Amino acid sequence: MAHLRAGHRRTGFALLGAFLVLLLGGLIYGLTRDLSDLTGLASGAALTIISVIAGAFALGWFGLVLTSYISLSPNKLDSRGQIVSGVLVGVLCVSVMAPFAYVANAAVTTKDLVQTVFKKAGSDPDIAPVADPVKDPWNGRDRVNFLLVGGDGAGNRVGVRTDSMTVASINIKTGNTVMFSLPRNLQHVRFPASSPLAKHFPNGYMADLPNGGLLNEVWQYGNDHPEIMGGPHKGPRALMDAIGHTLGLKIDYYALINMYGFVDLVDAIGGLRIRVDHDVKWGGTFGTAGTIKAGTRKLSGEQALWYGRSRVGSDDFSRMGRQRCVIGAFAKQATPDKILANFTKIANATKKLAETNIPEELVPAVAELALKVKGARITSLQFVPPEFWPGSADWPKIRVAVSKALQASVRPVRQKLASAPSASPSGAASGAPSESPTTSASGQVTAAPGATTSPTPTPNDNKAAKSLDEVCGL
Repeated sequence: MAHLRAGHRRTGFALLGAFLVLLLGGLIYGLTRDLSDLTGLASGAALTIISVIAGAFALGWFGLVLTSYISLSPNKLDSRGQIVSGVLVGVLCVSVMAPFAYVANAAVTTKDLVQTVFKKAGSDPDIAPVADPVKDPWNGRDRVNFLLVGGDGAGNRVGVRTDSMTVASINIKTGNTVMFSLPRNLQHVRFPASSPLAKHFPNGYMADLPNGGLLNEVWQYGNDHPEIMGGPHKGPRALMDAIGHTLGLKIDYYALINMYGFVDLVDAIGGLRIRVDHDVKWGGTFGTAGTIKAGTRKLSGEQALWYGRSRVGSDDFSRMGRQRCVIGAFAKQATPDKILANFTKIANATKKLAETNIPEELVPAVAELALKVKGARITSLQFVPPEFWPGSADWPKIRVAVSKALQASVRPVRQKLASAPSASPSGAASGAPSESPTTSASGQVTAAPGATTSPTPTPNDNKAAKSLDEVCGL
């Protein structure tokens, strides 16, 4: 308009036409796309293009505003008018450049995040190459299995202790997800014949130790014994093999989350809203640092961490129930608007806390799958007493339960006729006959064959997978 006012009609109409074309093109693109279409922009090449285009638009708008101002001959104004108009034009330049600068910065930050956290395809010989990451990222399969590991790498410990282990089995078409939670004290897991540890532990991991051989030791054992595993940093592969063999699933990828870095991630999205069924004491000596009161609470990162980790007045199995609720709450509440509004904080937190073997080429496909999961049905099954005893696990029974849970996840949801069940993280007590537990010197709970039912420290109804919305009140 400034060029038209200054009498430069050809230039003015050309600029106005170009603006209208770009505006119309942007509107058409925005109205004909949804969030899943935008996930393809998460690749490194696309992010580079976005940052360059955003930078070019920022400079273009700056040049347009400046030339428009000059075309109006500001030198004809008095000194005061020149100062005021110059300041206003400067503010206008910053205003029109700011959105494009934000987009360019977000693209550069995302690219840095992707390249920091995710590895290039072929860097891990244990991961099958992806033939076509665009048209067929999952190699023709209808389900993909991710191992989500919560690692406790505190400064007073050597290595990483995997205290939280959950497999998310996702239906690629629908996004329906079944989460399988395994107790950290599951003893003497077996390994598939393809694993080097199968020959080393033919009767199960550390089977000669009645109170040892815990699942949360497998990762570190694999890292500590490259001579057995066939190379360095094979802890993830050892744990994937053990858990996959236990569940009867092929674990495709893993993601390790440092529990203490998780605090920053939760704070970055503004906290998590979680229903707390009972007071949870945390931190200090025997929970003296604080108490998370019962009720629906907005938890900070530190509170969410301790809500999922505290065992004061409870046990490992109760903690597992709370952990799955934290994971479910994050999956539901990390909405696109929160991610965009706090993107830099989230990216910086993620770079510090995450380790994964998901190849960089699959990032767009994983992002698209995550959007499906957010709007899909999430169910959960925990392998805890009284149905499953970690000290004397019934491996075939576990695999049958996994198969039933996966079959149930693809069936339509039926309307419940009975009253709503308890929504505590651990569920209601099961009245089915079961073997009663005994406690070993190490604090392990094991089953006593032939004994009658005895209540566990945490009541659990874990015969079938439960909806997280139902169990956690999400």
